[in-house]
Amino acid sequence: MHAKSVARHLTTAPRQHTAHIAPPPTAAAVDADVTGAVTGQLAAFCAESVAYSRSLDPVFATDVAERLSAFTLGGGSRIRPRLLWWALRACGGADAHVSGALRIAAALELIQSCALVHDDVMDQSVVRRGRPSFHAQIALEFPATGPEPAHGPGPSPFAQSVAVLAGDLALSWADDLVAGVDLDPRVRTEILRIWRAMRTEMVAGQYLDLHGQATSSRSAAQAIRTVCLKTARYTVEQPLALGAALTGADDSTTRALAAAGRCAGIAFQLRDDLLGVFGDPGATGKPSGDDIRSGKATYLLALAHARARATGATDVVDLLQDCRGSGPLSGPALASVREALRSTGAPAQVERRIERLARASERHLAAARLHGRAAQHLTELLRHVASPPGQDARTPEPAGRYGAAR
Repeated sequence: MHAKSVARHLTTAPRQHTAHIAPPPTAAAVDADVTGAVTGQLAAFCAESVAYSRSLDPVFATDVAERLSAFTLGGGSRIRPRLLWWALRACGGADAHVSGALRIAAALELIQSCALVHDDVMDQSVVRRGRPSFHAQIALEFPATGPEPAHGPGPSPFAQSVAVLAGDLALSWADDLVAGVDLDPRVRTEILRIWRAMRTEMVAGQYLDLHGQATSSRSAAQAIRTVCLKTARYTVEQPLALGAALTGADDSTTRALAAAGRCAGIAFQLRDDLLGVFGDPGATGKPSGDDIRSGKATYLLALAHARARATGATDVVDLLQDCRGSGPLSGPALASVREALRSTGAPAQVERRIERLARASERHLAAARLHGRAAQHLTELLRHVASPPGQDARTPEPAGRYGAAR
């Protein structure tokens, strides 16, 4: 296309695209299938976004936008939208709130896609939800594009760069959805405050995760702080806050929901630490032992180190230190790490902490004084999120660095 034609095409393209979506369903209809309602909202918005991307450039649309749309629609437990929805309903949300709630819930799934795609680049994870991760898909399609990374075999710079762009695009789409919600000015101000805080918190938690990995941190306190920022707030607390804010819930209810969400969210990530070492890849969709291979500073490992040092188990300390961040980890080596961790009692202690957090979450939720069927749904959902390993076979997808569901 001639340069003048390109310029004319870009200047006449719409500045902001708005998905042409059918009238929202009733609140009762969403109650019956929250996941389906949110996925429908996502599908409509992604279709509009892909169409706009295609008007810009078909190669970009095919390689990035369409792939991002498929990635977002192709899996996930929709745990964040469900938390938002049932918090809204338990706080009195009705038909008038449905449109805004579904748009913000869909935005949560797009920011989740951003987190997952970026997370896999930083961890060099090639599997996500039992399928190739985003950058691995690019690498498979463009196997000879660009040199190998200087540090050796791994995703090519091209594949990693495309994934970074895709994650950025997902975040942009999420912001577009939130910006387009029609709300009362006071409610809108609160929603935007929560949304801005959530985006910064997830990046802060990601940085602390990377920092702990780079410095080989063994601080249990720092591990919990990282968990709080990267998972508890982003995965549970802030979706609850968004649902409550949409209804204009009072301060005492909002505080109680926040405390319940924080406890459940920390439990959620601590369970993920356990699944990252002991979980079945068929259930988690990720190879077991990835946290050990990448050298993550998890609470589980920090606790195991502390207990091994306290009992003089230098062989365990040395084994955990040698395996941490060692890259490839054979089956027998992973079995040895698992046995070493069990010998310290750390996994059992983590499970006990999860159970205490789950009980605390229920106490805080009871203090919110919510009633009705929606409140019961929310109680069951938080119990499901915070349940200890093995208690519920239908566990929500475990979290990555951002609290990102695997």
